[in-house]
Amino acid sequence: MSKVAIVYWSGTGNTAAMAAAVEEGAKGRDADVCVFGPSSFSADMVADFDAIAFGCPAMGAEVLEESEFEPMFTEVEGALSGKKIALFGSYGWGDGQWMRDWEDRCNAAGARLSCDAVMANNAPTPDVLDECKSLGASLA
Repeated sequence: MSKVAIVYWSGTGNTAAMAAAVEEGAKGRDADVCVFGPSSFSADMVADFDAIAFGCPAMGAEVLEESEFEPMFTEVEGALSGKKIALFGSYGWGDGQWMRDWEDRCNAAGARLSCDAVMANNAPTPDVLDECKSLGASLA
């Protein structure tokens, strides 16, 4: 049984709904799943998990949430080399540049992306939630 962490921040509930679907997908493959907010996850916890899903919406000029999520992710980034991860999040404007930038950071850190990132424009549709379930299953 694989051990999967889901670490996310949500301001409006859109990314939280996506995280719940990721959890459902991972548990559907019998993974042991732990869900964390960014203030509860740190670099020393990365090694405790076989895979990690990170979720964060686009904020401001298409960046990660800056007060909680970005500081946590900057801390764990150095511990991601070789780690199987996946990314998800929602946005309300722009074209998803924040996700492309985030994927580039993960690749530069040596993380292994298990699948394409999942993005929702505002509230996740049923199709996007299905993609999130598949994302979770890819980590299990």
